Formats: sequence, structure tokens, C-alpha cells
Amino acid sequence: MILMRSGRRVPRRGATRRRRKRRFDWAVFDRWLDRLVVVAVVTALLVGGAALLISLVL
Repeated sequence: MILMRSGRRVPRRGATRRRRKRRFDWAVFDRWLDRLVVVAVVTALLVGGAALLISLVL
């Protein structure tokens, strides 16, 4: 038998959808931490390179 749609929503069968609890998203925190580490490493390399250059010149 074919179900005909009569304009009303047909109730779904099977597993019901449950609302997900709002939890802390570690992936977002991890991305920000990665960016922070990249900025810190680049800053350290620039400062170290400048210090090496100054020590060689003077």
C-alpha cells in the first residue's frame, strides 16, 4: 500500500531525535591553542634571529 501525503506531516517511525546537550567543544579550543602556539613560535624565532644578528654585528 502506498502512503499518500494529505498535507499533514506523517509521524516518523524509528528512533526519535534527541536534543544534544551543549558541551564544551574541545576541537574549537584546540584550534585556538594551535594558533597561539604558532604565534609564540614565530615570535620566538624572530626574537632569536634578531638577537643572533645583533650579537654577530656587534
